[in-house]
Amino acid sequence: MMNYTLRSSWCRVLPAMMFAILAIAPSAVAQQRRAQPPKSVRLYVFDCGSLNIPDTSPYQLKPEELGTTYMSVACYLVAHPKGTMIWDAGAVPDSAFKPGGGPATLRYATATKPLKAQLAEIGYVPADINYLALSHFQWDHVGNANVFAGSTWLVRKLERDIMFAEPPSPRTEPANYSALKNSATKIVTKADYDVFGDGTVVLKSASGHSPDHQVLFLKLAKAGPVVISGDLYHYSEERKLNRVPTTEFNAAQTVASRAAVEAFLKKTGAQLWIQHDFTANAKLKKAPEFYE
Repeated sequence: MMNYTLRSSWCRVLPAMMFAILAIAPSAVAQQRRAQPPKSVRLYVFDCGSLNIPDTSPYQLKPEELGTTYMSVACYLVAHPKGTMIWDAGAVPDSAFKPGGGPATLRYATATKPLKAQLAEIGYVPADINYLALSHFQWDHVGNANVFAGSTWLVRKLERDIMFAEPPSPRTEPANYSALKNSATKIVTKADYDVFGDGTVVLKSASGHSPDHQVLFLKLAKAGPVVISGDLYHYSEERKLNRVPTTEFNAAQTVASRAAVEAFLKKTGAQLWIQHDFTANAKLKKAPEFYE
């Protein structure tokens, strides 16, 4: 009788225990799943929101000349066999998102997905990121820079100088990158800085939009070579119509940098991805998909 009672009890308890284990398992697996180094360079594109541009006249473009006045905000993870690098950190910091969900805003930017959540979806946490590189200092590229204060910051001197100048530039949000002041820092002095030493991930000087603006060159085995623009251009029409914004730090440098990058594109056959091109960015594969 006692054996029967025990068996009967276990028959009732076991299904409940199994259900509880199965319910917990997916989240546990998700927490334990960590990305492994890829065999070749991978590029993940994250959706870091959009900019509702209030006035296009600083770009010397009329609204009717544009397919859309909106700009995209993208963040990128470069995964290399030897390490990882974040390129640009969005406009809206993750700290702006409320616990109940919904979009978050800063100035005229809106984001719907926290960057750390998008990283976690592909198996990374901020501590996994070896390097942080920003195209430049302006507010819509540095939103989550503090998240990567534990990474080595790859920065050009004039860019770092303007970021920590007093009084701060009105074109940025110092609170969103303040922690970088104490980060491990590599001051980039070469026009072309080869991040991993094999020519596949290169920071290229392209000053003008800001004092030490840079673009990113990637040599992808399957997708081919790509240059990610920073703010060398903002709209595809800006490139097509050869318009130079009136708000450049140094317009002459911008003209020279554009010419140098265009020559590089022609020489290498690389694609140019204009980071703020809303229409083109919408067509790109977003993480967890990737380019390689």
